Amino acid sequence: MKSRTLLLTSFLISTGFYIAPIHAQTITGTPGSPSATTTVDGRYLPNPPEAFGGEINLSAKDSKPYWPPQIVPPKGAPNILLIMTDDAGYGVSGTFGGVIPTPALDRIAQSGLRYTQFNSTALCSPTRAALITGRNHHSSGFGVISEQATGYPGYDSVLGVENATIGNILKQNGYATSWFGKNHNTPSFQYSSSGPFDQWPSGMGFDYFYGFMGGDTNQWQPYLFQDHTQIFPWVGKPGYNLITDEADNAINHIKQLNASAPDKPFFVYYVPGATHAPHHPTPEWIEKFKGKFDNGWNAMRDEIFANQKRLGVIPQNTLLTAWPDDLPKWETLDPESKKLFARQAEVFAAYVAYSDNEIGRVIQAVEDVGKLDNTLIIYIEGDNGTSAEGSTLGTPSELITIEGLTIPVAEQMKFYDAWGSDQTYPHMSVAWSWAFDTPFKWTKQVASHFGGTRQGMAMSWPARIKDAGGVRNQFHHVIDIVPTILEAVGIPAPVMVNGVAQKPIEGVSMAYAWDKANAEAPSARQTQYFEMFGNRGIYHAGWYACTTPPAAPWLMGQSAMPEVVNGYKWELYNLAEDFSQANDLAAVNPDKLNEMQELFLLEAAKYGVFPLDNSILERLVTPRPSATAGRNVFSYSGVISGLPGSNAPNIVNKSYTITAEIEVPADGTEGMIVTTGGKFAGYGLYLLKGKPVFLYNFMDMERFRWEGSDVLAPGKHTIVFDFKSDGPGMAKGGSGVLTVDGKEVASQKIPHTVPALMPWDETFDVGLDTRTGVEDKDYRVPFEFTGTIDKLTVQLN
Repeated sequence: MKSRTLLLTSFLISTGFYIAPIHAQTITGTPGSPSATTTVDGRYLPNPPEAFGGEINLSAKDSKPYWPPQIVPPKGAPNILLIMTDDAGYGVSGTFGGVIPTPALDRIAQSGLRYTQFNSTALCSPTRAALITGRNHHSSGFGVISEQATGYPGYDSVLGVENATIGNILKQNGYATSWFGKNHNTPSFQYSSSGPFDQWPSGMGFDYFYGFMGGDTNQWQPYLFQDHTQIFPWVGKPGYNLITDEADNAINHIKQLNASAPDKPFFVYYVPGATHAPHHPTPEWIEKFKGKFDNGWNAMRDEIFANQKRLGVIPQNTLLTAWPDDLPKWETLDPESKKLFARQAEVFAAYVAYSDNEIGRVIQAVEDVGKLDNTLIIYIEGDNGTSAEGSTLGTPSELITIEGLTIPVAEQMKFYDAWGSDQTYPHMSVAWSWAFDTPFKWTKQVASHFGGTRQGMAMSWPARIKDAGGVRNQFHHVIDIVPTILEAVGIPAPVMVNGVAQKPIEGVSMAYAWDKANAEAPSARQTQYFEMFGNRGIYHAGWYACTTPPAAPWLMGQSAMPEVVNGYKWELYNLAEDFSQANDLAAVNPDKLNEMQELFLLEAAKYGVFPLDNSILERLVTPRPSATAGRNVFSYSGVISGLPGSNAPNIVNKSYTITAEIEVPADGTEGMIVTTGGKFAGYGLYLLKGKPVFLYNFMDMERFRWEGSDVLAPGKHTIVFDFKSDGPGMAKGGSGVLTVDGKEVASQKIPHTVPALMPWDETFDVGLDTRTGVEDKDYRVPFEFTGTIDKLTVQLN
């Protein structure tokens, strides 16, 4: 072995590839035997191939075989179950004082540790990028969500080959790696089957992926993938829900791993879409919370605050931050509003509890295969604060509020009984979101305040963490999870992966505080910056400085914003005495504030935060690289389904012409010719009982219909829908004309169109319709076209 190592070292030096000495590998078992295993150095991945140790002569009879050893982690390395939910602030879970029972999170906290100052980035994609890379979100290319990516290194939503994920590191150190649930770290312009797949879970080091792409999805009919393939497991399964399906899949996967390779440790990354909108729990869970929120958000906030002090997850001297003036107090509401808002919270709470229950089933599966004792379980409740994207009134369809629109309470009451079902895509009032972030101010998207960034987190490893039920108050961040896992496993962060030098890990391990003797140890994290949409903050040695949000996130970027660099007011807090950011010291300690502002600039420059940008809607419609970039004519023939929006013609805020050359068989035809979107927004060109129809679904609020009066005769026909927009500008109306074989059969002018986005969890389909339909009164999916589509052309003008 020594001679082989020296030979390899000499080769690397002679070829110029040598960087540092390669540590000797530890081979267990008889070298060359099929059962031999080895650890690897870990700093250079993949490990250089093992030199052949047998003998090769002219005949196999006179030769000696030699199998390279199988790579395994260091002896005793734990299994890893990394869990994170979605859009849940510090006051959501019962484990951290909330009014919603979370027994699975309780289980981890009671067998391990609760962390009271654990922080996210304030938004989905960025937190997830930081979590799996151990590097700050701008360092990883995710300064914002992928759907708002811009062409700067800190914001392009490209993780980069220099930022290997924990999946990649563990896989190349002998782990079985898998990912279940939400994937919001593949660029939104790379969702199609044409790839590339280097930034899909498989390219990030995960052997198996079962989940959805993007920020959220319909849990009843999800935009679901198994590895690289779209799947539709709900078809023919009434009552299907993705929250249960992904738990079932993860449980089966864990059992399969245990049966096939019981000694191989696993890394399971489990990230369900709950509790991001749409809030889609099953009916029996909604029933459990009926009437539980009738006292309103202010009373609930007081109850959470008292619970938090009783549990010791906030200091006893913590102040409850002031209720904002622009959110109504419960007692000022009329009875109908109270009824609707209580229903919104019941469904949200049901979603939290339902998801925690399914997570509990996954944890139980680990115990059932006998591996709980040596499994490090990290359970993070939320990837940011509770979401304010439902507006002050809530909404039966999240897409409506994301587009900057609202629906009056009286109109929403029509959905009261269906709230949470597949007939809705619902979200709740901002006032609930603010209350669920108790004791802090603000919500998701606001990186300057802990209402946007503070997460309840629990961690257990029965074989190692013995202070069961302990509480830890050190200040930490999601980038600290990767180095914690690496220390638990006993492997280094690699300096090179696949021949590419790696950025240093920017997190610090949290393992130093696992032992009870170190429960009060000073935080290993002394400095951490925060930034999202121009709102920013800086933590250092117990002090925190931050900007005051100039506009509420529920306004969705529609208000005037100040100059982003110098136009913001700043605040200052001494967190050692003021846990909740209730006492602003900026006016009385300007020197400290200036010091912290300077530190923010240094950290921002170091980690790729510049250029600052406080635009929101503008970034949603920014052009990005894709197969459609620069194209304005799209042609198809036959049946095509499942094209993501980034690979399909986008008609939003444009004039366009759709031309369908079809053939009607002798016995007539009907079905979908082309569609994008579905129940909650979109369009469809189809034949209904032989008559041509173009249907434009404006956010499930209005439907505009063009329909011919005559059934198409057998033979070839050309159907054209031509739309002239009143733009430029967002949401402009326009005039549409439907013609058949050159003859106008319907025309009308409409007052408005979808402002910015078609549904992200629907696809462009030709010849059929997948997931949900644009008009349930006309058809049910898949509504396959029974004639022939010779050619379909979409011209964007």
